Amino acid sequence: MDYKKAGVDIEAGYKSVELMKKHIAKTMRPEVLGGIGGFSGAFSMNAFKNMEEPTLVSGTDGCGTKVKLAMIMDKHDTIGIDAVAMCVNDIACAGAEPLFFLDYIACGKNYPEKIAEIVSGVAEGCVQSGAALIGGETAEHPGLMPEDEYDLAGFAVGVIDKKDLLTGEELKPGDILIGMASTGVHSNGFSLVRKVFEMTKESLDTYYDELGTTLGEALLAPTRIYVKALKSVKEAGVRIHACSHITGGGFYENVPRMLKDGTRAVIEKNSYPVLPIFDLLAKTGDIEEKMMYNTFNMGLGMVLAVDPSDVDKTMEAIRQAGDTPYVVGRIEAGEKGVTLC
Repeated sequence: MDYKKAGVDIEAGYKSVELMKKHIAKTMRPEVLGGIGGFSGAFSMNAFKNMEEPTLVSGTDGCGTKVKLAMIMDKHDTIGIDAVAMCVNDIACAGAEPLFFLDYIACGKNYPEKIAEIVSGVAEGCVQSGAALIGGETAEHPGLMPEDEYDLAGFAVGVIDKKDLLTGEELKPGDILIGMASTGVHSNGFSLVRKVFEMTKESLDTYYDELGTTLGEALLAPTRIYVKALKSVKEAGVRIHACSHITGGGFYENVPRMLKDGTRAVIEKNSYPVLPIFDLLAKTGDIEEKMMYNTFNMGLGMVLAVDPSDVDKTMEAIRQAGDTPYVVGRIEAGEKGVTLC
């Protein structure tokens, strides 16, 4: 008896690392110390020593049951973008710059080419957000997970000068809410999605005219990363008053998280286009409207509040970063919460 016969292939692990090195190399930043393969990742903070009070901001998340679709479709090169996006978007909500990311892949059996494909997506997410991929772990779990299944999660760290931290305390009635378009369902609500649609290769390969693509491609579209757009707004000289990443819990859970007591967000549902995938979900699953807005992003992945005088400058900065902005509402005085009208 040896480790391989017990279900853990050490040689496959070595091969996975070799195959992923070329993807990891694309994410490197000058602050990264050492290479891949050590027991830890090192990152110099020297570049941030001129900040008055450098403050670390962290985030950890996964892709939820969206990985099930990747496995059914046998397409693994974008799910890593989702893992990165879920972490770095949260960090960017605080106004921070993501610095580095680490991934964790748990699998029933290590297939090196598949693992490298997953990591290629992680690396792409890091490139999009400017974060370095400085480490990770691939763990074989024979007997705990089926051989062809895996799960993916990650952890990111960012930095910001404490005085620039977005806490929502600057929010005030009269502020304007600007939303940024999502690419689809992103990485939340897939437990409901998998109840609405049949999770088979045939079903996911079905083409829908209203989607302009197959169901699987629409659902697997990677989560949009908003780091560069928020950085562009900051560089334009705009002080964002509050920011919310629209993830699990949709509008009703996430928008109040950006508010301070005594303020209420009012969002106009017809102020931006709801993506066709959400209309199809609601119709096929007979899901009531409030539940849709309480589960999904409905076409807006990020919402931020700015002073009315900064709206035009903010919209232009977002467009310059390649994202699509909409004026979607306002902040009013009132009980902390959100009104959709």
